[in-house]
Amino acid sequence: MTRVACIDIGTVTARLAVADVEGGRVQRMLKQSTICNLGEGLDASGRISDAARSRVVRCVDSYLSMAFQAGAPVACCTLTSAARDAHNSDELLTDLAKRGLRPEVIAGSIEGSLTFLGVAQDFGQKSLLVADSGGGSTELAIGRLTADEKAPGSYGLSLAWVRSVDVGARRATERYLAKAPTPADTVAAAREWAREEFSRALAERGDVDVPDTLVVTGGTATTLVALDAGLDPYDSRFVHLKSLPTRSVDALLERLAPLSVPERAKLKGIQSKRAPVILGGIAVISALLEATGATAMTVSESDLLFGLAICAAAAVEGVPAPFGWKPGLVVLR
Repeated sequence: MTRVACIDIGTVTARLAVADVEGGRVQRMLKQSTICNLGEGLDASGRISDAARSRVVRCVDSYLSMAFQAGAPVACCTLTSAARDAHNSDELLTDLAKRGLRPEVIAGSIEGSLTFLGVAQDFGQKSLLVADSGGGSTELAIGRLTADEKAPGSYGLSLAWVRSVDVGARRATERYLAKAPTPADTVAAAREWAREEFSRALAERGDVDVPDTLVVTGGTATTLVALDAGLDPYDSRFVHLKSLPTRSVDALLERLAPLSVPERAKLKGIQSKRAPVILGGIAVISALLEATGATAMTVSESDLLFGLAICAAAAVEGVPAPFGWKPGLVVLR
């Protein structure tokens, strides 16, 4: 069994996973999530602010200490949409490198592939459409796991189509939904923008069929389940693989729009720091459901961190990963 630490820095959230991986599958994972809002103001300025960069660096310092104390011998660090978009990402990468990391800004196609790899562990060889709904982008991937007949118990990854769409909770919020309470016509405009972007991306998939099973991961998706059930405290075991019908997503969108941000923050099932962007996130997922024609989505607690842990462990063990990508690993001291 191989233990690895993985740090992923997104537009809204920075996350740590310390995972034990055996036979190419995650056997145990401890996760920590912190809302750092790296992408705050990025859509308008094109830059990561000094304040946002400082928040992320402080968070990563704490994560490295946690990972070392948890006995992880190696660590990797990826950055996604906000770092891809910002003109000054190098400043943050330099700060992270000073901490001994080898930070990597990964392409949307890699992000989508890692997420699919992590999510698909729970679905055998079933064909899936996996959506990673983030703060700055949503990654869509269609594919399935495949069995390796020459190595029983092993598997591969067959991806028919992967696409990163620049639609996410913070991007929708800053473009359309910054004011709260939010008028219905403004919500409709944000939702229509997201639907058009998803529909355009899906139209480019060629002859690849859209599977019947839509699995959505990310902070908005898990919060939707918690809000719908009024969870307090949050229970990841309840949320994981929960099915949520489209009508429930649309009902929550309608319910939250007339509320102020402080009122949204008081609802059971939502982190207070997520309240400023939750309406944008729900509008994005509502639009995704319409664009795909899905009547429900399955919500997964598994995500990019699971796929990243699998690839990191494969690199440590010197064996091929399910797809041709290796993270930059460093020894924790």
